[in-house]
Amino acid sequence: MEVNMKVNLSGVELDNPIIPASGTFGFGEEFKDLYDLNILGSISFKGTTREPRFGNPTPRIAECPSGLLNSVGLQNPGIDAVINEEIPKLSKYFHKPLIANISGFSIEDYAFACEKIDKVEQVGIIEVNISCPNVKHGGMSFGTSPESAAEVTKAVKEVTTKPVYIKLSPNVTDIAAIARACEAAGADGFSLINTLLGMRIDIKKRKPVLANVVGGLSGPAVFPVALRMVYQVYKAVSVPIIGMGGISSASDVIEMMMAGASAVQIGSANLVDPFICKKIIEELPIKMQELGISSLSELKPDF
Repeated sequence: MEVNMKVNLSGVELDNPIIPASGTFGFGEEFKDLYDLNILGSISFKGTTREPRFGNPTPRIAECPSGLLNSVGLQNPGIDAVINEEIPKLSKYFHKPLIANISGFSIEDYAFACEKIDKVEQVGIIEVNISCPNVKHGGMSFGTSPESAAEVTKAVKEVTTKPVYIKLSPNVTDIAAIARACEAAGADGFSLINTLLGMRIDIKKRKPVLANVVGGLSGPAVFPVALRMVYQVYKAVSVPIIGMGGISSASDVIEMMMAGASAVQIGSANLVDPFICKKIIEELPIKMQELGISSLSELKPDF
């Protein structure tokens, strides 16, 4: 049986739904010598902010039984260096549309960086991370209220021409309400989920393992939560969803797409096995044939 792995995200066609998630693949530099990155559907590159950021103090990573906690703190060289240095380097070995992950600490930050990245030809989709603390309003994440999430969406849409996908935080009571507010404000799609807040304590030192005390939990432990939230958002909106959270196999990809995702991102698994995206792309057609799935784009929740 011939299988079709192509998927479409707001008019951007991908050869397959596999996208390395922002923050786990850098700008591809560390992976380009391992395999041809052009087998990937796209790449969501390192979260980018208006100004360069050194990130949080170390230690930033704590292992957990079924995943890891990270508190990297959006370390990146800033929007100008990403546009002038990182993307030109990446374009030498990756020739497909990119997903630009943008973060900010104020509405103005988001609008400034998104307007700049919108002009970069190779960027196909702008992915807006609203899990950042709003420094002007007491540090609460933009993604925790429908009103502030919609405000970011509206501001970004006013200064961009490319599809805008809002990356949703799972640290909320009603993720569907936030998605509906963003869709009403013009969001073209969604990426979810970002990491779940967690912490570890070193019982010998009697203090937190992470210098930042809390961090974001990712990996297999969060997969069922991610699946549930993708399904809830799928039922609430009518725009495409990129599903992520603990995906580490072709079966996980199909399960996530059956929950309503149009494509997926692979995050922590890249840190465990740098060949994981390549392996999943190779396994996917075999798994599709096993399950009698001729085209990934036809997978939808029918329950």
